[in-house]
Amino acid sequence: MPCSQCRGIEAFFDDNEARSELKNYRKKGPRNTTRQLLNAIVERDPKDKTLLDIGGGVGAIQHELIKAGIRSAVSVDASSAYARVSLDETVVRGHADRLTHHLGDFVDLADSIESADIVTLDRVICCYDDASRLLERSTERATRMLGLVYPRDGLPNRAAVWLLNLGLRIRRSDFRLFIHPNTLVTGILEGAGFRRVHLRKNLIWQVVLYERIGSQRL
Repeated sequence: MPCSQCRGIEAFFDDNEARSELKNYRKKGPRNTTRQLLNAIVERDPKDKTLLDIGGGVGAIQHELIKAGIRSAVSVDASSAYARVSLDETVVRGHADRLTHHLGDFVDLADSIESADIVTLDRVICCYDDASRLLERSTERATRMLGLVYPRDGLPNRAAVWLLNLGLRIRRSDFRLFIHPNTLVTGILEGAGFRRVHLRKNLIWQVVLYERIGSQRL
C-alpha cells in the first residue's frame, strides 16, 4: 500500500484505539459481524485446521477459533499498536504456543507466510486501496476457506465514506477508507476457484464466507 496509507493506519489505529477495542472484546466478545463470520466458519468444523487472520486486530477471530479447536493461527497487522496489544492478549489467554504474529503489510509479507486452511479479512479491504492485489495474495494462501467482512457497495455507503474521508483530510490524516465493488471481490474469489457458501448483510456491512471448490475432499 502507499506509504501515506501506512502512516495513516499507524496513526489512526493507535494505542488508545487498540486498547479500547480490546476492552470491548473482553467485556462483550466479538462484535456482531465478526461473530457472524465465526459462526459460519464453526459450522464447517475448523477443528485441527490452521488460520491466517489478515488485519487481525486485537485477535478476536484467532482466540475464538482456537477455542473452537483450530490447531494454530497466524496474525498479520499493519498497526504496531494493535500488534502489541494482540501479542499481550495472546500471552494472557495462554495461546502463545499456537499463535504467531507478523507486523506489516500482508501483500509485502505474503511470500514469507505459509498457506492456511482458513484465511480471514475482517473489515480489512475497506482500509486498503489496492483490494485486487490484497485479495489475490489472500486467495493464494487459502487452501479451504476465505472469510470477509467488508462494506456494502451502494450509494449510501459511498456517500458516507466520502464524508468520512473529507473529515480525515480536514484533520490532515493520511488514513483513507475505501468502498470496493462487489463485482471486484466476487470476480477475484470465483476466478481463484472459490464459491460463496455464506452471505449476511446489514445496513453497512456484508459478511461472506467462500470455500475453495473441491476442498471438502481434502
